[in-house]
Amino acid sequence: MEAPTDRQISQPTIAEVLAEFLAEQGECLSAKTFARYREVIGLLTNSLNGYAYQGLSQSEAELFNRVYNAEGDEHREFCEIFGPEHILPNVREFLGYFMIRKVSSGAEFKRAAGAVTKALARWLAQKGYVAEEAAAEGAAEGARAARDLPQAEALARRLMEYAERHRPSVEDDEGALEAHFTIHRAERERIWLEAMDGCELGPIALPPALARQCKVGWEIAGAVIRVRGRWQLLEVWNVYPY
Repeated sequence: MEAPTDRQISQPTIAEVLAEFLAEQGECLSAKTFARYREVIGLLTNSLNGYAYQGLSQSEAELFNRVYNAEGDEHREFCEIFGPEHILPNVREFLGYFMIRKVSSGAEFKRAAGAVTKALARWLAQKGYVAEEAAAEGAAEGARAARDLPQAEALARRLMEYAERHRPSVEDDEGALEAHFTIHRAERERIWLEAMDGCELGPIALPPALARQCKVGWEIAGAVIRVRGRWQLLEVWNVYPY
């Protein structure tokens, strides 16, 4: 297998840029805050290494496949191949999927993940690694995640508890639909979900306080079932704010 050349591997790589970011933050942050930064950047690295290849161009994908599948010292992960221009286009995957589906953490850490991403986006622009416009979009993603991820986690927990307490008495769940459902409408005591095929399911009765927390456009991963002509939540696993 042909070894990658210095020209093919970005200079600097994502891994090198993230290490530079952490080194600079370590000089001005408290030990506790820096530990949080380091943990978030480690998770971002894992997300990029695991998923960012899906957005590569054909030529980039060919390089990635060749180098990633190489053996021994020639093997490199995504962040050791590509440059910092690939970071911000993938923060939505990191914040909107990876942090929810793959990371078991509380609301405070999810808020921190958004804040660190926002700081990283601004720093990348200050260092000239990305354009100001891209940094502004990345910072906005981070700010939105810092606000919405804790709310989505709280909503998911409350919906889980509600579904468990009001689980319908049915002999089996053969009629259940398991999927990601978009919150299509929300009123005082009920919501409507949109299935992946575009069909609207509802109304689903909820307590007013819980219905108010359901934001149109957010996604609920779980299962619903129709019992005696009425749709009900059967299970809720996660809520995705975007």
